[in-house]
Amino acid sequence: MPTSNAKRATGKTAAQKSTTTSRASKSPDAIALLRADHQEVSALFAQFEKARTDKRKGELAAKICTELKVHAQIEEEIFYPAFSAATKDKSLVPEATVEHQTMKDLIAQLESSSPDAALFDAKVKVLSEYVKHHVKEEQNEIFPKARKSKLDLKEVGEQLHVRKQELMASQV
Repeated sequence: MPTSNAKRATGKTAAQKSTTTSRASKSPDAIALLRADHQEVSALFAQFEKARTDKRKGELAAKICTELKVHAQIEEEIFYPAFSAATKDKSLVPEATVEHQTMKDLIAQLESSSPDAALFDAKVKVLSEYVKHHVKEEQNEIFPKARKSKLDLKEVGEQLHVRKQELMASQV
């Protein structure tokens, strides 16, 4: 009977708590997760530059667009609000949000186009350059400020991880 009382008090069994703790300890901190996303997208852009067929370019562009949309969404929903609350920053997040919107506009143009369209490669190139600029600012300004703050990067990392999995599953 004590087990059911303990379960009722927490809403979780010991096995569920263990799984939650285990999952949380395996998830990267927020900055590590976001950096890994940056590296993944950078590698996809490099593959796009080497692609020779429209079919391959289309596949890579679609993957790039999905990765960027999900990444931007988890940053906007979870990381940026947590960062702003922890740092009281008033300039970095608004600038990053505007950069996200510009990227989303280019993504929408790519998604409504095809790899054989006249400006398709140019749009991917501009998106790549824009993402590089955005990543540089995040990694050189936002991430160091986040590390110095009281932001719980492990907890935020777990939230990002879970939300990213949800969003990626809905993209399939």
